[in-house]
Amino acid sequence: MGVPGLQAALRRAWGRWPARPGPRAPGLPTMAGKEMHPARASHQQDRKARGGWIWEDAQYPPKRLRGSEDEERPRKLPKRKIVLLMAYSGKGYHGMQRNVGSSQFKTIEDDLVSALVQAGCIPENHGEDMRKMSFQRCARTDKGVSAAGQVVSLKVWLIDDILDKINSHLPSHIRILGLKRVTGGFNSKNKCDARTYLYMLPTFAFAHKDRDVQDETYRLSPETLRLVNRLLSCYKGTHSFHNFTSQKGPREPSARRYILDMYCEEPFLREGLEFAVIKVKGQSFMMHQIRKMVGLVVAIVKGYAPESVLERSWGEEKVDVPKAPGLGLVLERVHFEKYNQRFGGDGLHEPLDWAQEEGKVAAFKEQHIYPTIVSTERDERSMAQWLSTLPIHDFSATALAAARTGTKVPSPLDGSEGDGDGDTD
Repeated sequence: MGVPGLQAALRRAWGRWPARPGPRAPGLPTMAGKEMHPARASHQQDRKARGGWIWEDAQYPPKRLRGSEDEERPRKLPKRKIVLLMAYSGKGYHGMQRNVGSSQFKTIEDDLVSALVQAGCIPENHGEDMRKMSFQRCARTDKGVSAAGQVVSLKVWLIDDILDKINSHLPSHIRILGLKRVTGGFNSKNKCDARTYLYMLPTFAFAHKDRDVQDETYRLSPETLRLVNRLLSCYKGTHSFHNFTSQKGPREPSARRYILDMYCEEPFLREGLEFAVIKVKGQSFMMHQIRKMVGLVVAIVKGYAPESVLERSWGEEKVDVPKAPGLGLVLERVHFEKYNQRFGGDGLHEPLDWAQEEGKVAAFKEQHIYPTIVSTERDERSMAQWLSTLPIHDFSATALAAARTGTKVPSPLDGSEGDGDGDTD
């Protein structure tokens, strides 16, 4: 083919080719040499976060690398289920459990929740509704009752130096002494096998009404201590404690409680006044049960009631059991034996035994709980005033006698069903 023919052929072929495209608009990627529709391009941009794509587009800033100095995104804190070991002096508080909407009745949980929010462990709305953090207390202590080993379970953000930050927002008479991770479904009330309480009282409470001095010069003799311990040991085992609480009938299953141990320790002096500590360990306790258990033994030792009243109080008839003052009652320890057997050695969770915190617990009792009991007893004489009511107490009252005086006598069908681990002593 000559030159003119070749030129004609090239012109014919050139006429069939598309025009050369102009410059591509920024931000619109191409696919297979073609411009992409704007909507499709936007869709591809959305896929960057999902697919990890990186585009060098002028209108989008380059993706910041992990660890970049200008990265300002907040770090997401882990939310975990934990338990807190608490100690507190209950004087001036209306018990442990929070009463939402009743600000005039200050509770231990009011101060605790406020500290958790201020420390940054929980969001503020969790403080308004404690169910949002799965909060559960092991025991509900009553007005004025202290604790050296209370345990609560909840979900929190595991911030750095969490214990120090919580305690920095708590008064000195409320301390968080320990923290442990637990399983996600852990419930401090339901998983608790037993609770140990102590009751601290001046020993003149055991002075016999006819033979001993009835003041602070009294000293507990070894013979009287043996009598006290013999009577306290009678509580061990399973009994119906319907006469040791209110609104319970003798045949109600929830009135039957199992006591593992109960005894009185050796007496000791505090500011010239002799005290003794009674310890009781049981699976669970009802409202006022421990105070009435102590009150009845005191009445027997002092000579105001016969020993036979103990057996009678577990029977079906009504017995008016005296209730000792709440001042000396302290929740000392809660026990999680079954949980520890199952999870304590699995390599993932710690056993809930608090052995390393025992020194802190003992120090808190010596610094805050015992001095409060001693000073309050000296100032208010709560035990002496209560002892003055025993001479007029009728321990032989039957259901008929109680009915004549207008006292409500719970029938076998009366009372709240199974308040279970009430522990409101």
